Amino acid sequence: MKLPLTVACWDYDRTRLLFDGQVAIEGCETNMLCLPVEETFFRALRSTEFDVAELSLSSYTMMRSRGSCPYIAIPVFLSRMFRHSAIYVRADSPLRTPEDLRGRTVGVPEYQLTAPVWVRGILQDEYGVQPHELRWRTGGVETPGRHEKVSFAAPPGVQVESIPATDTLDQQLLDGRIDALIAPRAPASFVQGKSVRLFNNLRETERAYYAKTGIFPIMHVVGIRAALVEQQPWLAASVYKAFNQAKDHALRELSEVGALKTSLPWLTSEYDDTVAAMGRDFWQYGVQSNKAALDAFLRYHHQQGLSSRLMQAGELFAPSTEEQFVI
Repeated sequence: MKLPLTVACWDYDRTRLLFDGQVAIEGCETNMLCLPVEETFFRALRSTEFDVAELSLSSYTMMRSRGSCPYIAIPVFLSRMFRHSAIYVRADSPLRTPEDLRGRTVGVPEYQLTAPVWVRGILQDEYGVQPHELRWRTGGVETPGRHEKVSFAAPPGVQVESIPATDTLDQQLLDGRIDALIAPRAPASFVQGKSVRLFNNLRETERAYYAKTGIFPIMHVVGIRAALVEQQPWLAASVYKAFNQAKDHALRELSEVGALKTSLPWLTSEYDDTVAAMGRDFWQYGVQSNKAALDAFLRYHHQQGLSSRLMQAGELFAPSTEEQFVI
């Protein structure tokens, strides 16, 4: 009898074969739920609704460091993104460089979100701008009333305050009540041309960052209910194997030149440029192949007061996924 398994994640190209059944999780009867990531995070961390779920790396790390997370992760990184693009300022703002943010008020949907953790780390390491040199405001970007999913205490010297429950960060940016906004999604003001990204040469900046650090920032992991892994010791490795198979297929599809399966006219040259810069497996899963990114994130997370101790990468993941067999 197969194990019934409910899996919640977004329908990335790297998960599509799991949704359409071309890749199966061995020994499991899978119910795949395609949900927006914010909904998956909320439902997974508030009430553990899913057997397998896409999780925010930061929220997961916070709960894992406290020993209170109902999930154990596998090193499958469904979302990765260079986050230089996440800093927005008004179109008429005098702020033009990262160093200009010193002494300014900056909005974030939640202080503990993974994207702002990376942005603060990059500002610190690459530009010398420390988190305590900015004033932080939290709240909904477009919809009022957003709160931190996982509670925490700000570290000494760092000012973090919530905006009024009736207000939004995007409106505060336009009104000049905050000077910049760090957000995973582009705010409406950007779409309307009323705000711009702080970095206007993103491609060059991000490629230079990768060339210097070797880091492709990780945003999301995949978690399995810890109690289920205890009951079924084989499960973590089987889920990890299936997600790897789906991802490897997606990368091979990008290299197809007979006919473009993705609606981008210059996909071939983009793929070739990416391989030249990052290698053929540029979206790697696994702990050892991502150690630089994981170590940097865990250092930022601890320095920013989000984890009470400096976690090691191996502590985050099910031990059975650290090594895979080879033939």
